[in-house]
Amino acid sequence: MDVRIGITQTPKELEVELADDTDRDALLAQIAEQMEGEGTLTLTDRRGKTVLVPVAKVAYVEVGASATARRVGFGAV
Repeated sequence: MDVRIGITQTPKELEVELADDTDRDALLAQIAEQMEGEGTLTLTDRRGKTVLVPVAKVAYVEVGASATARRVGFGAV
């Protein structure tokens, strides 16, 4: 599952690739909870690398579909 984080006053965005078995609903709840405070948004990618972003600098968070929901090729509808 891919997560994109937009940072204020920065043209680039952070992309974090999470494990394929990540529960999307639990991830959305975790992000919403962390965004309520003034601390940091913390995510750990599939390789174990941790990304910390100050909540005050987050412009947006985009959570992609899980890997099982992706369809590629001629059979994709």
